[in-house]
Amino acid sequence: MKTTIGSEVLAAMRAGHPLVALETALVTHGLPKPLNLETILGMEAAVREVGAIPATIGVLSGEVIIGLSAAELTALAIAESPVKVGVRDLPLVALGKVSGGTTVSATAYLAHRYGLAVLATGGIGGVHRGACDSLDISADLTILGRTPITVISSGAKAILDLGLTLEYLETQGITVAGYGTDLFPAFYAATSPYRLALRIDSPREAAKVALARDELGLPSAILINNPVRTALEIPWQELLTYIVQIEGEVKAAGITGQDVTPQMLSRLFAVTAGRTLKANLSLLTENARLGAEIAQALCAERKRSNG
Repeated sequence: MKTTIGSEVLAAMRAGHPLVALETALVTHGLPKPLNLETILGMEAAVREVGAIPATIGVLSGEVIIGLSAAELTALAIAESPVKVGVRDLPLVALGKVSGGTTVSATAYLAHRYGLAVLATGGIGGVHRGACDSLDISADLTILGRTPITVISSGAKAILDLGLTLEYLETQGITVAGYGTDLFPAFYAATSPYRLALRIDSPREAAKVALARDELGLPSAILINNPVRTALEIPWQELLTYIVQIEGEVKAAGITGQDVTPQMLSRLFAVTAGRTLKANLSLLTENARLGAEIAQALCAERKRSNG
């Protein structure tokens, strides 16, 4: 499978500059055009404002690119029928000239493989509601359980079973921390009823935790959960009411499998009069910015430890 590292990312690697990996499933499947391109470019800008280099990862015409250029991002954003590329799909990329956006699982795998230590995203996948019957569990969780990378997100998608998601994260040995919070964020909601065992209040603390993980030789990710801004959140109880209502509608309509999530997100957008989208856009940019701050802190802590 052909893989290319963009010139800017390659130069940053050689110089030891801080880098932040960004996923592109949000470009191909998460946001409508042209908002998809505007958002990823805004995330890259937020990374640069802090002084780090964005390494946006995606697939163009069968080629994995670590550090898509602006022209390549534009091509991906307007691609016809792009695929959603998870870890399981990476070997299939070599068979054709497909273009697609990498999910958290694929982005984390590729980022770590090519030496990137930090990944910023919106929200991770998790254990779906009703998973006791369906066994519908995102590959994000298993990949993060065996990939030593630091991930910044705003928790798991609110439509998931957050309690079981946290249990699965613990089973996978993933260190889960709240950034400036003791509660697990629920993507659109800044808090949920679920308490976290670890709280981090600065990029330097996050860097120290990541370095301790590396010194111990632990194989799993550190998941740092950065809540959406309170002014834009949909409070947990209100959000849960919508989710239960929409879940009933989806079941009544006979919608199953991979069609459930997009349908639920679409209905959430409708019933909240677009508030979910505003929250999503805000947290994506803020997580990219925090990812850059943590990447910088990691570089600084490594220099200190190396004397």
